[in-house]
Amino acid sequence: MKTISIKDGPQNASSIVLGCMRMPALSVEDAAALIRAAAENGINYFDHATCYGDGEAETRFGDAFPLTGLRREDVYLQTKCGLHFDRQEFDWSKEDILKSVDESLARLKTEYLDALLLHRPDLLFEPEQVAEAFEILSASGKVRSFGVSNVTPGQLELLRKFVRQPLVINQLQFSLEQSQLIDQALYLNNLTTDRSCVRDNGLLDYCRLHDITVQAWSPLQFGMFKGCFVDHPDFPELNQALGEIGEKYGVSKTAVAIAWILRHPAHMQAIAGTMNPAHLSDICDAAAIYLTHQEWYRLYLASGKFLP
Repeated sequence: MKTISIKDGPQNASSIVLGCMRMPALSVEDAAALIRAAAENGINYFDHATCYGDGEAETRFGDAFPLTGLRREDVYLQTKCGLHFDRQEFDWSKEDILKSVDESLARLKTEYLDALLLHRPDLLFEPEQVAEAFEILSASGKVRSFGVSNVTPGQLELLRKFVRQPLVINQLQFSLEQSQLIDQALYLNNLTTDRSCVRDNGLLDYCRLHDITVQAWSPLQFGMFKGCFVDHPDFPELNQALGEIGEKYGVSKTAVAIAWILRHPAHMQAIAGTMNPAHLSDICDAAAIYLTHQEWYRLYLASGKFLP
């Protein structure tokens, strides 16, 4: 498994992360088998959020992990806080951050988190309160590193003005089909396509300039959770390219799609959300191949883009 070292964060972290959003659908025994399969494929990084199953994903993982035979110190556990779908509210208040972490630690049955991310912007967030919460969590040893998810450069700058701890991760949507993180630079000043529109104020470049690791969520999805583009009839050219490149390297189309993300020089992590051990193994093959410059562009164009 290819690994990356996140500056001021987890070291030798697997480039592929197991996203645990769907884990509530598994029994404790099946969840343990999935975690073991992930470890056998070289995954040592597991992503959670307090809103996944309203905490049930963390609970299932916490119950399953002792059955795996793995040691806590050999894995990285990350969770995200701030989303409260039950009350239709995003909340980055000091009180809510501290309460969420304590509840996550109890559900995960661990004494510390390797990373805590603020999960989508609270439109009323006060950076001073975030800073106070992070200071308490860092000093107590409950959280070892911090980051955000779906947060803009301006909001990151505002947080960094007050927060003493480095912000080392930004979890963002990115895939062959949802490639808006990189498109605008290519179509700059081009009135013939809305891909020239600035949608994120140069977020990827900002993250690279400030040593913030991007974690790509929904790396196989098109739209906002519309489905997987691999083998989807709406993407014939892309699937043909994925298949031909996969045949060359002896891996699946899915692995090629993930390898496309890992090939980017930003050194991203890709979050795999499958709960199927065999599918997860296919995905992990991505870390063993390195697409050529030409192959990367072929896939980009096959996904429906063009060169200006």
